[in-house]
Amino acid sequence: MKELFTEVKGTMGIYDGAADGRVYGVLAEFAHPGALLHAARAVREAGYRRFDTHTPFPIHGMDKAMGLSQSKVGYAALGGGLTGLALGTWLQWWTSAVDYPLNIGNKPPFAFEPSIPVMFELTILLAALGAVAGMLALNGLPRPWNPVFYSSSFARATDDGFFLHIAASDRNFDLDATAQMLREAGALRVETLAEPDEVAPATPAPVTAEVSTH
Repeated sequence: MKELFTEVKGTMGIYDGAADGRVYGVLAEFAHPGALLHAARAVREAGYRRFDTHTPFPIHGMDKAMGLSQSKVGYAALGGGLTGLALGTWLQWWTSAVDYPLNIGNKPPFAFEPSIPVMFELTILLAALGAVAGMLALNGLPRPWNPVFYSSSFARATDDGFFLHIAASDRNFDLDATAQMLREAGALRVETLAEPDEVAPATPAPVTAEVSTH
């Protein structure tokens, strides 16, 4: 059951720490979006599954590079819409034919035609609420704390930083091997995400200057 709960949280991007509960993973910074995209593809091909990327803006192709499936928010919206349609239909039928029936010109107390506006509005309302609720649930939001906050440089993820985080709970995670793999993938620096008294200093990787011919 614990493993199942961990897997469910992993689909929301909520990753547990290692078995000792102290180390939460490693965070690597890359120079530009292309380098991060290449690294995400390399991490996926290396067998890692519990990892995430953080960028100031969306990067085309990142979902495919990370092996992410199509968003399931649509199913939440569909469920909300069907619920709204059923609720609207039941509401109109109950109020017109059961709770307070009126005989007007010998017409049936309930008919679909005059009930369509209410049915339509409830369908749209609950579909929208379902989409928002599904988005929040699938992303594990609201989330006031994340292990990446242990990194002082992570604040640049909303400005000009491109980061990749591999969780310690990943089955292939090994602190030294994983950090080395990220350096080989082009990381500018790799740091350990851990409790404050165990945070390792950032380890810069060799950076080779590139001269553009354009």
